[in-house]
Amino acid sequence: MTAFEVAWGAASHQGAVRDHNEDAWLASPNLFLVADGMGGHARGAAAARAVVDAFRVAGDQPLTSQRLQEALQRASRTVSALQSAGKAPGSTVVGVGLTQQAGPPCWLVFNVGDSRAYLLRTGQLEQISVDHSRAQELLDAGQRSAAEVNRNIITRAVGAGTEEIVADQWLVPAAAGDRILLCSDGLTNEISDPLIAAGLLAFTDPKAAADQLLHSALMAGGRDNITVLVIDAVAVANAELSDYEDTIEDLGMLVEANDTCLRREVS
Repeated sequence: MTAFEVAWGAASHQGAVRDHNEDAWLASPNLFLVADGMGGHARGAAAARAVVDAFRVAGDQPLTSQRLQEALQRASRTVSALQSAGKAPGSTVVGVGLTQQAGPPCWLVFNVGDSRAYLLRTGQLEQISVDHSRAQELLDAGQRSAAEVNRNIITRAVGAGTEEIVADQWLVPAAAGDRILLCSDGLTNEISDPLIAAGLLAFTDPKAAADQLLHSALMAGGRDNITVLVIDAVAVANAELSDYEDTIEDLGMLVEANDTCLRREVS
């Protein structure tokens, strides 16, 4: 068998308030991503589509950090070229690639901005990505009330007047039964992580789970565009959770390792 066998489902909606959907998403054999465009109507949508188009070719093969960075720079150049008069358009991006480097198969997770990646494993939900936002910076500084006020200010984006951009990256060992969630902030600004976990656990079919999460966000107000992409690891070759017991005790920890695929941040 191949290293990975996956199933996926997606749902996207303009929301209950916006009259235009500036989100875009990609599902390919080796790469999945969500992009949340900024810049107003057509320009925001064009920025998100440009990110998807720039990454599309990277999904032809198992993803590597180098291929990811090359795609990100293509996206940045294309989005920057969309600028006309006024504020430069931009986009977030969050994604996961299927990869097998020196060791067992892994998820290569990456993000720029405040679109998020989560891992559901053995019934437990963990946020993998870290928001590039003013709110996250304030939360890290212990200023929770100020973070709520500043939650829509992002500190890193593709385009938005920035030529060179770097994505945060994580390698996460993959196991059969893993469920990855990629989403724009139209989901996470409306429903809490416990409700997200409940939606993911309610359905075995990834499309049904994506639809349920979208519905929950709409019922909670739907004040922004909402995009949900759910990816399931149906089978993972030569990978069982027991393979990692001697090296990882807590999947919530970032650990360094040489020549093996452990739960670690890629520098």
